[in-house]
Amino acid sequence: MKLRMWLYDIAREQCPTPTYMRHLCKLSLDSGYNALGLYLEHRFAYPSVPWVAGLGALTPELVKSLQKEYKELQIVPFINLLGHFEGFLYASGGEQFACERFSGMSGDPVNPRFISLCESIVDDAISIFDSELIHIGGDETAQLGRGASQAFVDAQEADGKAVLYGKHFAPLAQRVVDAGCLPGVWGDMFFEHPDALEMMPKQTMIFDWQYFKSPEYTSTLFREKGFRTVFCPAVHTYNAAWCHLPQTERNVTEHAEAAERLGVEGVCVTTWELGLMGNYNTILPVIEGCGAILNSASAEVGRGFPLESGARDDDIAVYKTAVPSEEGAANGQALLRSYLKHSETQEEWARLMGVELQECGDWFSFGGIRSGIKCRLLLYSNPFLLWLRDREGLLGPGGDKAWEIAERATAFALDSDQRGVSQFVKKSVEFVRQVERAANAYGAEKPGEAMNHLAPCRQIFEDLEKIAVAANINSCGSLADIYRCQKARRHVEEVIMRIKQYGGGSLGYLPSFETLVHPKFVPHDQANWWLINKWASE
Repeated sequence: MKLRMWLYDIAREQCPTPTYMRHLCKLSLDSGYNALGLYLEHRFAYPSVPWVAGLGALTPELVKSLQKEYKELQIVPFINLLGHFEGFLYASGGEQFACERFSGMSGDPVNPRFISLCESIVDDAISIFDSELIHIGGDETAQLGRGASQAFVDAQEADGKAVLYGKHFAPLAQRVVDAGCLPGVWGDMFFEHPDALEMMPKQTMIFDWQYFKSPEYTSTLFREKGFRTVFCPAVHTYNAAWCHLPQTERNVTEHAEAAERLGVEGVCVTTWELGLMGNYNTILPVIEGCGAILNSASAEVGRGFPLESGARDDDIAVYKTAVPSEEGAANGQALLRSYLKHSETQEEWARLMGVELQECGDWFSFGGIRSGIKCRLLLYSNPFLLWLRDREGLLGPGGDKAWEIAERATAFALDSDQRGVSQFVKKSVEFVRQVERAANAYGAEKPGEAMNHLAPCRQIFEDLEKIAVAANINSCGSLADIYRCQKARRHVEEVIMRIKQYGGGSLGYLPSFETLVHPKFVPHDQANWWLINKWASE
């Protein structure tokens, strides 16, 4: 296995300091990685795009300093040049590059100004990073062929989207090749538009990300055409209240085994979305454990996990050192051992939050989409959505069990980082409980009692704000989370005021509780036009 890399998601509002970046570089080397990927998007101070870098963005000066200090570690830039361009599009000056105005996350591949911007970003990455690999993105381009590019797609005889995709990325990849580097591209869009693969330079490395299965068979498309291929499992944080340890371990193990047996370029362990009250410090032992799995795969291949249907038993490998048996992977034992290396209490905290919590069902269970608890409580600017959509699960036995697990985990937490993660779960359940009490009181025409039940919710979000502040200080986490908590608290206060003003029937009718807690509530709009008319929500 040539490449052993993990990917640090800076783009999800992380604010890496020099001290923290040095800590991650050292941890990477100590854990057996030979490369550290930096997923940048808009969180890098590109010299050619001075208007995009917000507070705390990674700087070229820091990258250059790290490269001098950690010469044995390849620091790889991951930039995005079509999809996942939203950080550029929604900053003033970026509107002109959008595929569709104020919609989605894709640039316009037929816009000459956007193409010129992409070329400048590539040139910046080449000039700043010493890495032989420059990853230019390419994933999740759902808006391909929309807006101004629709006419181009419609005019093609074959798969117009494939032509558009290849016509955009092939020259950018060739630009990297011409600079003496290797271009990297995510592989997912080639499954939908395989003809685009024919346009890419053969030096391109395809990153095949499969977060729920082995890449054994999906990667065939790339390997048979002679492309260097990197397998990309996930640390399952984006779809968890914290992290799904058993599924992470199995996913990484399958990828490591397949990479070694098939002789591909290597493995990149991805980490995503440690904003929304996540905390990188709490998953660093997971990164260490994944490094042990990759190195064990390189050292020994034997007999192990079943991959996809059709795989022969005698083709399947297992590792006799750090890589566990199938039963062990089901319990996340290897990753739990990474916590045990630090202390027994850390292992127990990780077991409660990473294994037991997902057994509570509903939004705590393992799934394929972003955590609904995080989104509904904080991301959508209306924390009451968590009560509206998920109260049945969170108020039942599953919610009770999750609260109890989070309470126990808090007692085992080593520091404020771990306490913050477990407290987030506990306070999410507490919030739904308080809102349910308020809704029942409001429905019983007891507005004063309803306000009393909502009053503690202000403190819930004040406590979460303190957790977000600590996460920013300790693990260079999201600044946006601080303001999300503040906004949620203000909305709770607004709802309390609405109950006081309108809960006694002053409008001549009593708005439903669901209506009253919504940010779009307007007095006397009894029909909720903003809800029933689609055009009113635009």
